[in-house]
Amino acid sequence: VQLQASGGGLVQPGGSLTLTCAASEFTLEMTAIGWFRQAPGKQRVGVSCISSSDVDTYYAEFGKGRFTLSRDNDKNTVYLQMNNLRPEDTAVYYCATSNSIGRPCQTLYYDNWGQGTQVTVSS
Repeated sequence: VQLQASGGGLVQPGGSLTLTCAASEFTLEMTAIGWFRQAPGKQRVGVSCISSSDVDTYYAEFGKGRFTLSRDNDKNTVYLQMNNLRPEDTAVYYCATSNSIGRPCQTLYYDNWGQGTQVTVSS
């Protein structure tokens, strides 16, 4: 499985970014997928995870109302739309797939990781 996260960058507080996770040689359809982030000096934490059947999507408390995870099976891509970004959202963001149900939305339950994309929120 090869995953590629992209779409990060520098944005002002209150701005928006859409992160993209694309897969090659592997279909993301019917796969539990998660977005995680790791700030400097901190552990990698779950941001949002979607179940393989798309029945439910988990959002970390800090992302509720601001972040939206979606997938496009035709493009074999998963997105993380992030609005109203805050300086504390600054981190490297990673996408990952789970070989099982992907719950809880924690790194331990995710098996295949892409390289991250840097998000910096600063004025």
